[in-house]
Amino acid sequence: MSNIFDGLRVIDCSSFIAAPGAATVLSDFGADVIKIEPPGVGDAGRNLSRLPGNPKTDQSYGWLLDNRNKRGMVIDLTQPDGQAVLHRLASQADVFITNYPLAVRKKLKLGYEQLAPLNERMVYASFTGYGERGAEAAKPGFDMTAYWARSGLMDGCRPDAGLPPARALTGMGDHPSALGLFGAIMVGLYQRERTGRGSEVGSSLIANGFWANGFNVQAALCGATFYARPPREQLFNALTAYYRCRDGKWLILTLLNEERHWPVLTKCLGREVLVDDPRFAKQADRFKHSHALIAELDAAFATRDRAEWRQILNAAGLVFEIVASAEDTATDQQAIDAGVLVPFENDTLMTVDSPLHVAGVAKVKPRKAPDVGQHTDEVLREAGYDAAEIARLRDGKAVA
Repeated sequence: MSNIFDGLRVIDCSSFIAAPGAATVLSDFGADVIKIEPPGVGDAGRNLSRLPGNPKTDQSYGWLLDNRNKRGMVIDLTQPDGQAVLHRLASQADVFITNYPLAVRKKLKLGYEQLAPLNERMVYASFTGYGERGAEAAKPGFDMTAYWARSGLMDGCRPDAGLPPARALTGMGDHPSALGLFGAIMVGLYQRERTGRGSEVGSSLIANGFWANGFNVQAALCGATFYARPPREQLFNALTAYYRCRDGKWLILTLLNEERHWPVLTKCLGREVLVDDPRFAKQADRFKHSHALIAELDAAFATRDRAEWRQILNAAGLVFEIVASAEDTATDQQAIDAGVLVPFENDTLMTVDSPLHVAGVAKVKPRKAPDVGQHTDEVLREAGYDAAEIARLRDGKAVA
């Protein structure tokens, strides 16, 4: 079977991570995605991985991940000729994706009102920080602010209430939000199948952040009483806590079937005596004396390295996981076997696949992200421009 989206033309007129990420998922299933960048250095997302504090390497890994498989072209959208080029591309596209600020869209003539009359079958996918209605609709937002901080996740994920709020990792809210926008595009394409007409669809960082924290947001909406997160050593349940091993590495337990797994754990740890300890006899007892039980388990886990505990706990069928570092993820064999990590086409370098699959359908072999303007002339020719018109556009710097 051919790729699901073979023949689907997508214009990615967006920047950074979330909106381009939605286009990347489409490309993984065969869509022809054309990445539009401004003149000069191109999309600011190209240099995101070079900012201070991010992992250092010669490769622009953020750009590789979020713009693989795409064809790249440069258009100066501040010029009327550049806007005319984009309008022609939009008139031939199935999907148009943008996260430009609403006022900028109007100025550059790439809003839904400007593009929809050119192509009644086009799905216009809009991504914003704070939605498109309300007093803050025009407010700039990134995943750190609109997704992570505004949603309550930043406050709720601090290790304990006495410590500062937890800072998110780069793209931690953008990548889940990309799937939200991808889902909206799928709904738009399905509606087009039924009606023959495109529509405007969208998503936002604030919507995805509230959805990610939906358990607690719904609790707040129901007037629930919240409890401050205690330090690790004072957690309410020792069997869903995390523990440091002899080598300084961590693992986390999630033993929800306690009556079955509590005796198994004590045997794994060589602490069978704990089963007969009246403080830990029943679940209610273990909850009541969780601080003491955490101390007991701390002492036990400190006697072996994490790799040893991993073998022991796996063999016993207990529910746990290592607290992996980013370096650990790069060599995760299960992730490789399951197709979570896949190689770029004709390369040994791996990348993270989009987290969706369809049985019996192969996804596109990941291709490296384009250089700035790499496919400008190619795309223009496909759009119907002849050599003289392309030369004129280049001379006027409308494209590059």
